[in-house]
This record gives sequence, C-alpha cells and structure tokens, in this order.
Amino acid sequence: MTDKPQILLSNDYHNVEPVICLKFKYDQQIINRLKKVTTATWSSSKRCWYIQRDEFKLELFFEQFRDLAYIDYSAFKNTGDKNEAPEQKHPLPYIHRQQIKLPDEYLEKLEQKRYSISTIKSYTAYFKDFIDYFSNRDLDSIEKDEINRYILHLIRSQKISESQQNQRINAIKFYYEKVLGLNREFYNIERPRQKHTLPKIISENDVVRIIESIDNIKHKAIITTIYSSGLRRSELINLRKQDIDFDRNIIFIRGAKGKKDRITILSKTNAALLIIYLKEYSPNYWLFEGPERGQYNASSVGRILHDATERAGINKTITPHMLRHSFATHLLEQGVDMRYIQNLLGHETTKTTEIYTHVSKKSLANIRSPLDRFLDNKDLNNNKL
Repeated sequence: MTDKPQILLSNDYHNVEPVICLKFKYDQQIINRLKKVTTATWSSSKRCWYIQRDEFKLELFFEQFRDLAYIDYSAFKNTGDKNEAPEQKHPLPYIHRQQIKLPDEYLEKLEQKRYSISTIKSYTAYFKDFIDYFSNRDLDSIEKDEINRYILHLIRSQKISESQQNQRINAIKFYYEKVLGLNREFYNIERPRQKHTLPKIISENDVVRIIESIDNIKHKAIITTIYSSGLRRSELINLRKQDIDFDRNIIFIRGAKGKKDRITILSKTNAALLIIYLKEYSPNYWLFEGPERGQYNASSVGRILHDATERAGINKTITPHMLRHSFATHLLEQGVDMRYIQNLLGHETTKTTEIYTHVSKKSLANIRSPLDRFLDNKDLNNNKL
C-alpha cells in the first residue's frame, strides 16, 4: 500500500459529453499539476475534476502524476463500452446526438468550406436535433412553414436565446442551400430582431489585478496576450510560435473571423513575458500547447481567467471576450483613432467598432450631471440641501 494520495479514474458524462472523472482528496499539489499539464476542469455538480474523454491519454496521465499519487484506474477499465452512456432515471435532453448519423455530405461540405471547429460542432449538434424532431420524415420533404414551427417550438419549450435561434436556423439552411443546393429564398426563414446590447468591459485596474494574481507563467502569458492584443479566444489558441514577430512588435492573426488575416500589436510588456514563457516551456508548433503538444483547449482559457478573477477578489463574472472589449475601450479612452482600433480588432467597418464609444468613459468626461450643478457645495451628509 502506498502513502501517496490516490486519484480514482472513472468514465462518466458531463453535459452529455463523455468525460474521465478524477476523484481525490483535496491536494493542492495535484490541483496545481492538473492545471499546468492537463485540460482538467472542475465540476461543481459532480464535485470532481474531469477531462474530455477524447483528450485523455491514460499512459500520459500516469507519466504526469505517478510521482504525486497512486492512480486507481480499476473503474476506468471496467465500465464496459466507454461509448455507451450510463442509464439515467431522467434521460439526458440531447442524448440522441450520440445516436443520430448526419448525412455524409453535410459534414463534408462544412469541412470543404473551412468552417471553424466551433461552428462545425454547433451546426452538427443543432442539425441532429432537427433530424431527431422530424425522425419520421424524409428531410427533403420538410416545408418552410414546418421549419418555422419547429424553431417556434424551441423558443417556447427550451427558451433558446436569439443567438442560438440564429445558429439553429443557419444549421438547417446550410443543409438545404449548401448541401442540396436548393433555392435560398424558399428557405429564407424570418430571423429574430437582434438586441442591441452594449459590450461588457472591465477597468484597467481590474485587468492589472487579474494579471498580477496569476503565478503560472504560461497562464499569465495567455491572459496577457488576449488583453494586450485584443484577441478572440479562438485566435489565441490558433497562434503559432512563428506568428509572434518580436522585432516588429506585431502578432500575425491567420484566418480570423471571416477567414481574414490581420496583424495586431505586441506590447513590450507582453513580449518580455512571452520570451520568458517560451524559454521555460519550449512549445513545439503552437504558441500555447495542450497535452501531447496539441492545441490548447478553449475551455481551459476560460477556467484560467475565472480562477484568476477569484484570486484577485473581483466579484463579477469576466469572460475572455470581455478582455477584448476592454482592450478596444481602453484604446479609445487614450485617444487612439477609431480606424486603427477597427483594424486591430479585424472589424469589417467602423460601425461595429463605434459601439465602444457607448461604454467609454472618455465620451462622458466633459458631461456634468445636473445634480452636481445645482447641488454643488451642499451638505448632503446632514440632509441639508
């Protein structure tokens, strides 16, 4: 019997996705190692750490943790067919996605048109839902009105958001218009009115507190690169080592949103941090690598930011995209021309970039509240106006 702590591995499902659960008594060394060398995520509902099953390699995990813990994989080995979902008292709402086969041409066409991995994942999932709903029908016979009623059903029964509604419509339209090549107008489904919401940003002080709360040099470099260059999360994980030009202080973004290339700034502070990171981690191809030197996991980026926000004592939810919004807003506040910000962000027109003027404190700096004008020098503490 070993004196080391024990990590129990088992097959499970988390939000319909197959995962490997890692159960062990609280041990900060193990947690630190998990965060550094794996894509493990904490599940509050299951009260354990987990790794996506297709990302988990047992032999690699042994090598990474055998000096810290005894690895008990008996439950991991004895679960039978690991592709078979466990029995549920209440069936999972999307369990059919694992059973439905897409038309071969659907996935092939998505790949041919070089859709992003996240878009392919969304489209295939939503189109499987559509196939399941019309399981007793030939897909080629479904009419526009029936599709509209299906979308309306989702709005009423599942309370899907407007953005998800649009994605589901696009997933369906892709089949009829791109795969079957049918008339686009016939399937021109009425779309919802878009909400005009302002981007959520954080202060420069909060950015500093978050970065300073991160001790892991790789994690610090990830968050600093997103904010200091205004990157999308997908753009960050697609960066190669060769995309960083230290001599010209620029970062080259390949195939960004809309399949367009662009360049953005490499801050001197971030450049110095990246040099330290590259020397310590020596990534092979991708600037930030995951297990077995593959691409870094997008969900891990969110987890790093979440943990850093908590350590910084900031009581709000902050997402990676909020760092991009904050980058643009802070540039605007320091007087950078709108057209330069547009180019750095990769926006098609300045109209998209202009939304940051609505959250910039610069636009309000010279506006005085009428309350301050007529209550100047009044003593509110003593309720004397």
